[in-house]
Amino acid sequence: MTATSLDHAATSLDDLERRVRAGEFGPDPGGLRVSTAFTTGQAVRHSGRNGGYRNEVLSLRVGAAVGSCAVEPGALSGDVTAACAGSPVAELLEHPLAPVRTAALDAYLMHVLPHTPANGARPWSLPAGDSLRKSRARARAVIGLLGAVPGQRVLVVGVVNSLLEALRDRGLAYDACDLKGGTTEWGEEIHTDAVSRLDRCDALLVSGMTLGNGTFEPLRAHAERHGKELVAFAQTGSAVLPRLLGAGVSAVCAEPYPFFWLDGGRGVVHRYVHRYGGTP
Repeated sequence: MTATSLDHAATSLDDLERRVRAGEFGPDPGGLRVSTAFTTGQAVRHSGRNGGYRNEVLSLRVGAAVGSCAVEPGALSGDVTAACAGSPVAELLEHPLAPVRTAALDAYLMHVLPHTPANGARPWSLPAGDSLRKSRARARAVIGLLGAVPGQRVLVVGVVNSLLEALRDRGLAYDACDLKGGTTEWGEEIHTDAVSRLDRCDALLVSGMTLGNGTFEPLRAHAERHGKELVAFAQTGSAVLPRLLGAGVSAVCAEPYPFFWLDGGRGVVHRYVHRYGGTP
């Protein structure tokens, strides 16, 4: 069965996965194969920033579409990546490794529902420039989707210092959470248990990486149950999270491969909105 524009929302991540496997969003995923599988590694230390970090991303190509999922550096062997190439999407949706399942789901949804205005996307241009300029521009695109007002507290899951900087500029308090722990650029503790801090916060700002590490669904369910806004910033699962708008997700800043940090040229992210108080 082919989805219509009214059929693009799911009620939960499990519901979305079930409907994709059943072919409710378009072609049978058993009839589509991954042509290319690759990983992209990155080490970052922006000029003027005290700390740095590393990223690694698994990407799978289906037709013209590329779906991605971030992983811990070194977590995926070359054999896992190589085995994805040529595999049916349906098989990878059942893969024992969550990052592979997530990248396959993202690739499928990118293939059938690309980031176009017809599918709900609003393009947002990123300027050319050095890595920090582009990171800050991406942060403005994300934070502009938040309706929180000064004095409110935002739970940030997946720490990006440019996002925290933009929250500070807006007069918003935040609790920074990331499974890696550590401290922010300003010496604040980064908490490792986001769920334990949900009741402290008025809104949620959540990385797509939570899809691949299994921590997303409790955050979505909390936002839906308590009527809190949840804004997602997504390199991982950029085509997945827009399909959860209205089911606890209020807005998404989607950034498919190639990501802003890969070159200094102009770029684009795609913003999706269900309900919020920010500026489109």
